[in-house]
Amino acid sequence: MDAVDFLAHWVDRATIAWPADLAPDPTAVTWELWAAPAGGLSVVDGVVAARRAPAVRIAGLALDPSGLTVRQLEVRGHLAGYLALRVAADRADIERALLGQVAVLQRGPGGEPRLLTGVQLPGVLDDLYADAARASTLGPSFGRDGVPTVRLWAPTATGVRLLLEQTSAAAPGRRWHAPVSLPMARGLDGVWSVTGEPGWRDARYRFAVTVYAPSVGAVVTSKVTDPYSVGLTVNSTRSVLVDLADPALAPAGWTDTRAPRVERRVDRAIYELHIRDFSAHDETVPEELRGTYSAFTVPDSDGMTRLAELAAAGMNTVHLLPCFDIATIEEDRARQRVAVVPEAGPADEAQQAAVVAVADHDAYNWGYDPFHYSTPEGSYAPADRQEGGARTVAFREMVGALHRAGYQVVLDQVFNHTADSGQGRVSVLDRIVPGYYHRLDARGAVENSTCCHNTATEHAMMERLMVDSVVTWATAYRVDGFRFDLMGHHSGANLLAVRNALDALTLEADGVDGRAVLLYGEGWDFGEVAGNARFRQATQGQLAGTHIATFNDRLRDAVLGGSPFDSDKVAGQGFGTGLFSDPNGASTATPEQQRADLLHRQDLIRLSLAGNLRDYAFETRDGRVQSGAELGYNGLPAGYAEEPDEALAYVDAHDNETLFDIGIWKLPVGTPMAARIRMNTLALATVALGQSPLFWHAGTDLLRSKSLDRDSFNSGDHFNRLDWAMRRNNFGVGLPPASHNAAQWAAMRPLLADPALTPSPADIAEAHARALDLLRLRRAYPLLRLGSARRIRAKVSFPNAGPGQSAGLILLRIDDTRGRDVDPDLDGLLVAFNASPETIVEEVDGMAGLRLSLAPLLLAGGDPVLTRTTWDAPSGTLSIPGRSVAVLVQPSAPA
Repeated sequence: MDAVDFLAHWVDRATIAWPADLAPDPTAVTWELWAAPAGGLSVVDGVVAARRAPAVRIAGLALDPSGLTVRQLEVRGHLAGYLALRVAADRADIERALLGQVAVLQRGPGGEPRLLTGVQLPGVLDDLYADAARASTLGPSFGRDGVPTVRLWAPTATGVRLLLEQTSAAAPGRRWHAPVSLPMARGLDGVWSVTGEPGWRDARYRFAVTVYAPSVGAVVTSKVTDPYSVGLTVNSTRSVLVDLADPALAPAGWTDTRAPRVERRVDRAIYELHIRDFSAHDETVPEELRGTYSAFTVPDSDGMTRLAELAAAGMNTVHLLPCFDIATIEEDRARQRVAVVPEAGPADEAQQAAVVAVADHDAYNWGYDPFHYSTPEGSYAPADRQEGGARTVAFREMVGALHRAGYQVVLDQVFNHTADSGQGRVSVLDRIVPGYYHRLDARGAVENSTCCHNTATEHAMMERLMVDSVVTWATAYRVDGFRFDLMGHHSGANLLAVRNALDALTLEADGVDGRAVLLYGEGWDFGEVAGNARFRQATQGQLAGTHIATFNDRLRDAVLGGSPFDSDKVAGQGFGTGLFSDPNGASTATPEQQRADLLHRQDLIRLSLAGNLRDYAFETRDGRVQSGAELGYNGLPAGYAEEPDEALAYVDAHDNETLFDIGIWKLPVGTPMAARIRMNTLALATVALGQSPLFWHAGTDLLRSKSLDRDSFNSGDHFNRLDWAMRRNNFGVGLPPASHNAAQWAAMRPLLADPALTPSPADIAEAHARALDLLRLRRAYPLLRLGSARRIRAKVSFPNAGPGQSAGLILLRIDDTRGRDVDPDLDGLLVAFNASPETIVEEVDGMAGLRLSLAPLLLAGGDPVLTRTTWDAPSGTLSIPGRSVAVLVQPSAPA
């Protein structure tokens, strides 16, 4: 009888959890805990045996009828209902057992072996070691005398050695000596350490970790990089002993430039940008710098010119897609393959075939494949700056350049998974403490609901790695915020641990005001953690009061229609894509049903314009006054935020189709380009003119297209092209890669081939100008950024809502005569969104007799049609052109 899976869970030193269904009558069976230093536990002729050494019986396990405690289930709720078995063994015996294979044997009433199973160990490892290990600085650290110490947490390892590689020459082309193997000493906290000498600076190193690996059922010695690496060689084959405090690594453009100040979280205007996209095709950037950090240091490039225009209008934050060390991008320029994309037709298969042929070997990937969390990605460094501290300098120069251009910098973080586990080629964590850092299912297999190898940040030392990495980026690189990928796979406690660690940073001690660092993420609820199955998640509505924002998909879906994951891309129009007013013929709903759908979406947009607050109430389409928590969204409460900075307003992002491409799918094919531009602006206005922080995908202001690609993570430079010179928007550059798009190719072909659907340079410039107007409006009027739920409840209302509302029209009133003044020059604003193609003339409830006029910015702005907006004061009647967004100002009444 060999050991079966890993069905038992050692939750703390005194308790093992056992599946109740494996012991229908727990009083009729007994359990024993066994260990084997070299593995190979089995039962042979009723006797427990092991490989190369005797099996060791650690203890008998006694059933505790009181079961698992609430505390034990806090981060392992999936074990609710398991039996609790008490472990009566001293610490020394437990620690010895953990150095090899551990198993539980269940015996029947007569003592006969019934089941031998492996044991999941994270709980007992946390209980024994985590508190003490928190006091140790992990990874490389340097004393004031320049002496380095390297520390690694590996409590189940039987031996760890440092493999150090040095060179006597500092010039390029230097030859490295063969590695020297140095013993490391183990502490009681499971941390192994070695202290070196100043000459170790910039040396390469790895660890040789000897440990029992359950994934292969044997003791292995792995040569592995440091999970706390702050410097790496090309392709991350070695860690590098980099001292991040070394003044030689602090470029003047970084040290001399402070980030611009963003007063409040609701003032955020965020531009989401991929580093390679930014400059890969920018001919105004020197060729050797394209696609690199250093492209941001070319101040007069087309890309920096566009960023400067956006910053001058009010964009103040750049969100960079993952730029930690990525496992799936070839860093060696000489080994990168380049797609030779043919000049084929706008709807041809040839372009994608060329891209796909090299997709896993080129320089492109979004980067959601973590390798080392605390080192900049090497492929984004110029070819002569990819090793060790040179990469640090290049990254810091980018941060300094963005700060100088008027932007704070947010980094995309991916702590919810790694690129590999077990003994895989790019596995790091699992080769050091096997079975600890990843979330396992009930049988011990690594969960992969994120499409990768899910990590378990509910385990203390994985949470610590997450916290330590964020603090490193904040202090050593002076970045200003963090976005967390699939944040719902983390617990709320994880995010609060990050928040608390940042809040402890001060300008005086750390060079950083940690309280000002921004946090937001994807609060989706799915996978093995869904519904708080294991812990209370960091999902929408469960972070209320923390000021940690989640993406507001209520607004996205209400504006665009349907869901980004719908298989039928044409069906499911929304407020900004022609629902009811511009039917595309794909819907089977009656006009009455379409109108009802539109009015519900208008209510969702109203709520989002008011910060998506759970306790904000207004009259909805069915005639009732409902709070955000009462208004429905796909069976969930629509409103979930306690404060407006907890819901991040957006309509498109790097995921799924671009805003322009969604419009191609959903608007009627014959919609003129002029109307498409107006609808693009309308959609962006629902984000820009509401009370939440703003988030735009890079290029959305330029009608950016990915040739209808729904998932361009590995689609190369060709489909992800950004043209800052505004000559073309990248629509119709071929059918997008088959892997995620082939099912739609037949529908795509006529769209991509239609020349009327490709915008001209003048069209792109027009869209950009109107997007800038939206940013200017947002910045000009503090009433669009009230900043608190209390003020929103007092000042924000939606005239002409309710059952009699006009299809296609949303009116947002912000009345500054209620409560304390926010803008001394105004008594209020009226923002009107007309998604219908026709001019709407409507008397506005409660506003007769008020003096309003079109905002001066719009009178001189990029959309002359808006000058046809009129306001009749005596009757309170508004006239607004079709497919338009207008802001009307109400001057302060004379004292």
